[in-house]
Amino acid sequence: MTPMLTVENLKVSYPTRTGVIEAVRGVSFTLGRERLGIVGESGSGKSQTGRAIMGLTPPHAIVTADTLNFSGIDLLSASKAERRALRGKRIAMVLQDPKYSLDPVMSIGRQIAETLRTHEKVGRGEARERALAMLEAVQIREPKRVYDLYPHEVSGGMGQRVMIAMMLIADPELLIADEPTSALDVTVQLDVLRIMDTLVAERGMGLIFVSHDLRLVSSFCDRVLVMYAGRVVEELSAAELANAQHPYTRGLLNCMPQIGESRHPLPVLDRKPEWAL
Repeated sequence: MTPMLTVENLKVSYPTRTGVIEAVRGVSFTLGRERLGIVGESGSGKSQTGRAIMGLTPPHAIVTADTLNFSGIDLLSASKAERRALRGKRIAMVLQDPKYSLDPVMSIGRQIAETLRTHEKVGRGEARERALAMLEAVQIREPKRVYDLYPHEVSGGMGQRVMIAMMLIADPELLIADEPTSALDVTVQLDVLRIMDTLVAERGMGLIFVSHDLRLVSSFCDRVLVMYAGRVVEELSAAELANAQHPYTRGLLNCMPQIGESRHPLPVLDRKPEWAL
């Protein structure tokens, strides 16, 4: 079966006055219609990998790869117009904090409808009906009332559901979720994950779930990539995460709280220089 997304030797670097910062250094993986988790600490290159796939890296970034192919489309050679047509329609990305992703001066419903009308030729009435149906699909109560609200009038959890609705309104094939639950409390996290899980399963989508929460990824994803210093240090199935072999992954697992176990002093990662090579 041909994978939906093929990434081979992806590199993302940023020239600065003090030298070149290598944010992603030779990442390779394939993705089918499955849930792939990418985990690691802040600065490990998780989000930069997702942004490179979306074509959302800043203009001064240098993005190279041996292969960056989505459903037969070479993303590196695609024009800006082709990339814009893909974004939102076939590849969508849910960002970390809805407060900074939603337009503060547009109502929620108008933003969702605008996303749909950008990619499909539909009238205002149909766009409104489909936006309301999408708000209902992400389990927002009173969708007609929420449709006319502005981003500052909804909670963080509801804002994140709105973002998911906006990204899924055009029925994409691939969804990249960049730490979509990190700004939410635990009970709302579970609700949002349950919604994403249902929608991904129903629509047969591919999902890249970027997170620093190993426990969350192990319960939600099918496969896991562990990144450190811009590289993938380990790849394994989520069910086998507890049996990880790389010392970095083992160290991350060891740092998680253990119920009924004394943890004094708290464990810290014993980093090795060779991990970053």
